[in-house]
Amino acid sequence: MEEMKEKISKAFQDRFGVDGTVYASAGRINLIGEHTDYNGGFVFPGAIDKGIMAELRPNGLEKCRVYSMDLDEYTEFGLKEEDAPKESWARYVFGVAREVLKRGGRVECFDAVFAGNVPLGAGLSSSAALESCFAFALNDMFNDNSISKFDLARIGQSTEHNYCGVNCGIMDQFASVFGREGNLMRLDCRSMEYEYFPFNPKEYQLVLVDSRVKHELKDSPYNKRRESCERVARQLGLETLRDATMEDLNGVKSEITAEDYFRAKFVIEEKDRVLAVCEALEKGDYETVGKKMYETHAGLSKDYEVSCEELDFLNDVAKEMGVTGSRIMGGGFGGCTINLVPNALHDNFIKEAKKRFNEAYGHEPKIYDVVISDGARKVE
Repeated sequence: MEEMKEKISKAFQDRFGVDGTVYASAGRINLIGEHTDYNGGFVFPGAIDKGIMAELRPNGLEKCRVYSMDLDEYTEFGLKEEDAPKESWARYVFGVAREVLKRGGRVECFDAVFAGNVPLGAGLSSSAALESCFAFALNDMFNDNSISKFDLARIGQSTEHNYCGVNCGIMDQFASVFGREGNLMRLDCRSMEYEYFPFNPKEYQLVLVDSRVKHELKDSPYNKRRESCERVARQLGLETLRDATMEDLNGVKSEITAEDYFRAKFVIEEKDRVLAVCEALEKGDYETVGKKMYETHAGLSKDYEVSCEELDFLNDVAKEMGVTGSRIMGGGFGGCTINLVPNALHDNFIKEAKKRFNEAYGHEPKIYDVVISDGARKVE
């Protein structure tokens, strides 16, 4: 990150002739707890050592001047609703400023230069990192840090909803704002209560294997799965599947479709797996963590049916090679597997995964080692 900071500071000085203040935020992984957020369950994310960094300074003008180093694009915009910029990347920055203002916060026009090292399209939430970096910066610069961390996460989420056309949950922004080095966070998506759990796997590394495959999907499979879960919850007289047990589900098995049964089975079992992983981490038991990751993958593949051939292939390679845990990460139908890899296997696993995947599918996957790190912050 030091190298990135130097590049950004140089670009800021070259463009605006002064120095600003530097802020950073992080992308995220989710160790376990997939498709549980909209079922009122738990997710288990952590911020990672790849993120977005920005330098900002109030400029006393009637317009914000913002430069994206990665895209080599510059734009200017005011802070009124009708001033929304055309560039999609700039709408994230504008949206954050607007959402702070809508909540009664203060924002004045500013200059900014930003860059990032979150791999795009790998499901690591680069957009949430961008939002929380600017939300944190505007809170620090203009509001004396009076906006709560939860509101900073909600500002990012509302930016997605209102300015970027993405109806996302809160997890990505939450992880990006609340991330803490060496800790994962269990977030209760119903009550919004959260708790930190130690994640210091000295004998292991977290490795993302990006299949570089994204299957285009017809008829919104996410909405279909959500509807399945909602139908079963209604059948059980519950608001969500959060409070359902396998016993409850088996009690109505004859009254629901097989498809709805298997969708609900996954969600109920995944809720219990998240809690089992929390317990295992408190004991430093990474073998159990890995076992639960494999169970999640099997459930996502067979019961929830959101995997794909390429991700099942990567999961099988991990299992054959003795990797402690592996599963599909994110919504599904492509993207990454997240792998808990013993240090002794690390290099060989990467070599084999690349080789075998290339033989089967004609291109190598991309590999990212990730370390659990701090979220949004001021960079001294």
